[in-house]
Amino acid sequence: MDDSLRVMIELGRKKPVAVAVAFDWPGWERSGRSEEDALRVLDTYRGRYAKVAELAGIADEFGGIGDPVVGERVEGIGMTDFYGLSMRAAGPEEEQMSEAACERKIALLRACWTYFDDVASGVSAELRKGPRGGGRDRDRIVEHVNNVEISDFAKKVGVTTPIEAQQDPDALRAYREEFCAAIRKYNARGAAARNWTVQFVIRHTAYHLLDHAWEMEDRDLSVGPDAGAAETEQAGIASQLPAQAPGADG
Repeated sequence: MDDSLRVMIELGRKKPVAVAVAFDWPGWERSGRSEEDALRVLDTYRGRYAKVAELAGIADEFGGIGDPVVGERVEGIGMTDFYGLSMRAAGPEEEQMSEAACERKIALLRACWTYFDDVASGVSAELRKGPRGGGRDRDRIVEHVNNVEISDFAKKVGVTTPIEAQQDPDALRAYREEFCAAIRKYNARGAAARNWTVQFVIRHTAYHLLDHAWEMEDRDLSVGPDAGAAETEQAGIASQLPAQAPGADG
């Protein structure tokens, strides 16, 4: 991998929306009203994602990446139009990973779990209202993220876990280990993850974790209302999109 930041742009089919996806760094993707807008917002999250790279033990690699280079533009699906989500795999994500590349992305996924758990343990139980005056509180966000991951994402690689596992820290850790083992197994076989690719499973799971972790940080009532002002533009963009259906981001 060279020092450029490889980016895929996923464009809305009917609406003016674009998602910039740094697919080598699972979870680092942001939307905007245009390609230029999405790339600009993506870059504002560089500092926030650096914390994930540090947790994964690859801070030096992350610190050495340069400017974004758009290598691919794809047309999204309905969820891209309505929710500003990337639901398409980038071309390189169609490929089987080497063992080392797989372990690198698993390390980043683990870092996203750690980051999400740390944020959830530190923010206020009640969260500042969102752009439309609504939004889940902390415990509902945690429940939502774990529910969708266990009931949908993990099943793409054959992991079936009782939804109640999220309520037991030991069971949740065991589930996450099983999820990582299944990712390794599917990648080693070169197998598809149902209608997704293995790399997209990692990336979308990481995105869901970070998107909600950053949401909790930005809506945390234990800090001042302007604490995250420079990094909350994504919420403003989201407010221009139709209201999100339950589970639609999952």
